Amino acid sequence: MADTGRVVVVTGGTGALGGGVVERLLAGGFRVVVTWVVPAERDAAAARFGQAIELHEVDVLDPEAVGALAGRLAQEGAPWGLVHLVGGYLDGAPLGEMTAGQWDGQVRLNLTSVATVAGAFLPGMAARGGGRVVAVSTRAALRPFAGASAYAASKAGVIALVQAAQQEVLQQGVCVNCILPSVIDTPANRAAQPGADADRWVRPQEIGEVVRFLCSEAASAVCGAAIPVYGRA
Repeated sequence: MADTGRVVVVTGGTGALGGGVVERLLAGGFRVVVTWVVPAERDAAAARFGQAIELHEVDVLDPEAVGALAGRLAQEGAPWGLVHLVGGYLDGAPLGEMTAGQWDGQVRLNLTSVATVAGAFLPGMAARGGGRVVAVSTRAALRPFAGASAYAASKAGVIALVQAAQQEVLQQGVCVNCILPSVIDTPANRAAQPGADADRWVRPQEIGEVVRFLCSEAASAVCGAAIPVYGRA
């Protein structure tokens, strides 16, 4: 397979979504490098995947730390792919009650982190003549709901950022896309919505299958897309 052995960096790969994505990337033959910031999540990922993954402590909001990882991998002619999963949801904060810190926190976590990480890796991919970047937006970016103004706005920014970045590297063979999940079936979401029908939600492994395709050589025609991954929710 053409993708076997290609390096894919997964930021946020130690989380609930990350586990499903990493699992499917490994099944696709990719060499997976995972960033972490929470020791307990690092330990869980190490126990689950063992030596099949490489773990690096990197704060994705620290340009120097991200740049250092990009520099180390560039010495190997890597990575081929970048999957940025880091993000978060601020629950139930109406715009009129939101603090400046809450707004800034959502923008930094959901949008600035994409710019920081993609900005560090895209130049190397373009110089090497190919690569794949997958970011995570959300269905709420297209269907905003009450109490999610900062979340929806920051995730809508991801779509615009992806589309603009794609134009910058389109002629160098780099594909930059984002996915738009609905509700992801994670322990945290099940705890937050105990009465919901979680069987309708999209599972991390299902998202992982989409990500695996977007990271593959076969996805060369998918450029600048915002792809719904809604499940039956």
